[in-house]
Amino acid sequence: AAAAAAAARDSLLNICMDAKHHKTEPGPEGQLYGQCALWKENACCTANTSLEAHEDQSYLYNFNWDHCGAMPEKCKRHFIQDTCLYECSPNLGPWIDQTDTSWRKERILHVPLCREDCEQWWEDCQDAVTCKVNWHKGWNWTTG
Repeated sequence: AAAAAAAARDSLLNICMDAKHHKTEPGPEGQLYGQCALWKENACCTANTSLEAHEDQSYLYNFNWDHCGAMPEKCKRHFIQDTCLYECSPNLGPWIDQTDTSWRKERILHVPLCREDCEQWWEDCQDAVTCKVNWHKGWNWTTG
């Protein structure tokens, strides 16, 4: 029983989700940029994706961190780290959820966040603003 549980657990690690910018299998990616470099030994992202994760206006999602005014750098670093985790980590298997959109078949859902990270994110972003209630839906893309 223990061997079966270990095999099930291991099957959830070292995989890439089926999404727009992910590689099909994780592997070394020695030139990862900035905050994404944590995953350079085994990554689901490419060097170009890691670079784009740091851009204010990135082609990854056609999204601008400064969409409602300049986001403070100390705040932005948390969103960049979140993007690097999503794009690069090969260990998100336990939180992969099936979805059916035009740009991805899988997403991550309910990934735990350490209390210290959550509190620091709040501290660094509490004075930042957004003009959108929910970043995950309801965008009007007609103007680009």
